[in-house]
Amino acid sequence: MAEKIRENQFDEVGVNPFNAPVPGESLTASPETPKAWETPPEYTDEDEAMMAVYMVLTEQSTLRGLIEIISDGIALDELAQVILYKGYTEGKYTPDMMLMLAEPTIYLLIAIADYAEIKDYVLYNEEDGDPDTEIPSDDITPVDMDGDGISDEPKAKVEPRKDSVSESLLSRIEKELPTKVEEASVEETEEEV
Repeated sequence: MAEKIRENQFDEVGVNPFNAPVPGESLTASPETPKAWETPPEYTDEDEAMMAVYMVLTEQSTLRGLIEIISDGIALDELAQVILYKGYTEGKYTPDMMLMLAEPTIYLLIAIADYAEIKDYVLYNEEDGDPDTEIPSDDITPVDMDGDGISDEPKAKVEPRKDSVSESLLSRIEKELPTKVEEASVEETEEEV
């Protein structure tokens, strides 16, 4: 009359359900070894933090991978989220500063895409199939939406607002970024050959 014990879902997968952290265990970590985000941030000034993001993104090895990811169609807003979250977890800035850096980081990624001559980059994840957010190809004639007789042609390049990016960073983007992107693109094509 011995009944066979039926396997549960954990046994089927081979997982021990009791091998997990005890609730509140993270609160018992030693104060002498805090996590990076539990310490004072490295940057408290928005311009300095954005300059640090710029320097990280324009390193040759990072820039090559970034150009490839953008050309693969990964949304720029998602890239900005990942980049900024990584900086937060490394203790570079606070969550509030991370949110303030979102807009200038997206503008920086747009500039990188423009200088890399990527015309069909995805700005937001949900813009696929949304005609209001699609970037028209070169062979489409713009429609006169407001009826003034002048075609409402989209701007060739998204220009960042002057108050969203500091003047020093904006000048560096205009002076340094084209050559850095060109060097990264040349190295990428040499590796493919």
